[in-house]
Amino acid sequence: MVIVAAIDCGTHSTRLLVHDGSATIERLMTITKLGQGVDASGRLSDDAIARTVECLRGYREVMDRHGVERVRMTATSAARDAANRDAFFDAAEAVVGARPELLSGLDEGQLSFRGATAELDAADGPFLVFDIGGGSTEFAFGLEEATAAISLDIGSVRLSEKYIESDPPLPEELLACLTITEAYLDDVAREMPQAFEAQTFLGLAGTVAAAAMIEIGLAEYDRDQVHHFRLSRAAAEDVYRTVATENREDRSHNPGLEPGRLDTIVAGMSILVRIMRFFGIDELLVSESDILDGLALSLYDA
Repeated sequence: MVIVAAIDCGTHSTRLLVHDGSATIERLMTITKLGQGVDASGRLSDDAIARTVECLRGYREVMDRHGVERVRMTATSAARDAANRDAFFDAAEAVVGARPELLSGLDEGQLSFRGATAELDAADGPFLVFDIGGGSTEFAFGLEEATAAISLDIGSVRLSEKYIESDPPLPEELLACLTITEAYLDDVAREMPQAFEAQTFLGLAGTVAAAAMIEIGLAEYDRDQVHHFRLSRAAAEDVYRTVATENREDRSHNPGLEPGRLDTIVAGMSILVRIMRFFGIDELLVSESDILDGLALSLYDA
């Protein structure tokens, strides 16, 4: 069986999946903050590039150890926004041996949908999948494949850098995050009205996983407990109220909230609760299968 690897260079984290076609061999996540400051400057900082390339160097060692034969590496919102993305792409290619692909928001949404729904029964569809990233949030709708997708320029890092300056956040800062999110969700309602027909809602990425871990009281990450955990709107609202009213030091004591998310979790949860309110979602399925899984599956298409 051919062993493949998928790498996702996101705005906030860089992740690796090694897969043999039937099972996951290794799944790693490192918070590298590639997109730190890019919304304001329009450029990837030298430090952010260096952090991410160092992470990729370690991932290359993991891939070599497992005998990976095919690699697909992608870059998303931060790279889309950066004028100097080729500098990062050159450095990443030199380390990994494959050049990052710059995904459109539409491609990102479709790949996330494929990865998130691969294990699910079509009888539970149609599905609405949303992926709350650092720089953007993608929505994809469909049954056996995504028939509609949209990308929004809201994410946990982008909103944190734009609107949250106080510790703990001021009410007007929280309101700004919620209001901006709602304005973007109006675009989803207008351009993808079938989203309201979904029977099962899936939430992806670090913010959603962190909310599940806080709700469970899970001090250390356990994929078996997080993956397909059913997060109610009441629980999400409770987590949001908690992290939004705590200062950074108090926030750090929440179980499962890693240090790298302390400064972005409030904005991320603002997006999550606003989505759940907007679509009337009483319960969502937390999925740890996402764009990485979609990328890995795509490597077996040929």
